[in-house]
Amino acid sequence: MSQFPSVSLIKADSYQIDSLQAAITSVLEPLGGISAFVKPGDRVLLKPNLLTGSRPTKECTTRPELVYCVAKMVQAAGGKPFMGDSPAFGSARGVAEANGYLPYLEELHVPIVEFQGNRYETIGQAFNHLRLCKEAMNADVVINLPKVKSHMQLTLTLGVKNLFGCVPGKMKAWWHMEAGKDCQRFATMLVETARTIAPNLTLVDGIMGHEGNGPSGGEPRQLGLLAASSDLFALDRTLVEILQVEPDRIPTIAAAQNLGLNPDLGQIHFPLEQPQALQLEDWKLPSRIMPIDFGLPRVLKSTFHHLYIRWIKEPMAAYANR
Repeated sequence: MSQFPSVSLIKADSYQIDSLQAAITSVLEPLGGISAFVKPGDRVLLKPNLLTGSRPTKECTTRPELVYCVAKMVQAAGGKPFMGDSPAFGSARGVAEANGYLPYLEELHVPIVEFQGNRYETIGQAFNHLRLCKEAMNADVVINLPKVKSHMQLTLTLGVKNLFGCVPGKMKAWWHMEAGKDCQRFATMLVETARTIAPNLTLVDGIMGHEGNGPSGGEPRQLGLLAASSDLFALDRTLVEILQVEPDRIPTIAAAQNLGLNPDLGQIHFPLEQPQALQLEDWKLPSRIMPIDFGLPRVLKSTFHHLYIRWIKEPMAAYANR
């Protein structure tokens, strides 16, 4: 068996349930199938991209059919799936409902968990004031289900960026403000978040992507693929190759490279399709790049700064000095 990380790639062009279920089974087979990740009794977080409910036909979110198929497989393996996210706009349940999730989840009795307002865990080192949702940190298994999208702040959003949804809403706003003048610091924070959450499996919805001025202002684009790996850094590096975008142009890829987390393409094992066979011509990147901080009004920045000092920085300093 190869000692290199494996990224499993297949061609897939349909969200029809039977066809999609077969495709997911095929892409997971070289990785040992779902039973390699889920054991009986495991509480399994399914983490899709639930960006917004305002553009349900524009492929801004992970498709509910994919989450449905994965949830069925988790249940068949004896796991207990639940779905959670901290969307940029609205609640997880509201965004899920707008994007047609509820019939699928209700059929399988899969609960939707809201991340905001719950107790958080922290990560250490340079980002010890980053708060992560306890639901993600305490799950037995995390299955990361991102969507392939262009992104006006980070050029592309893939597996690493999707896990920023495990940071509660108010803290996401803080990080956009705190790191808004330093895109690389923001990207490093995203990589450290992903490394801390350490998803057991990342399965990418690449049947239909979202190109142009994403994460929501672009347009759907047929990609025709599914990709899976236990190493989300290897997976993101592979997807950049398929889209034919220079890795250095993607802040999260560059940050992972700086931290020694990104394998070279030649160090990745592809048991099924090769990335070159799935390459897409003329994938549209954003026409312009926006600052991370969204140009937050001064009064809002001041408010976040005050709350940060009062509730995060000072308590952390007091704890460190005990």
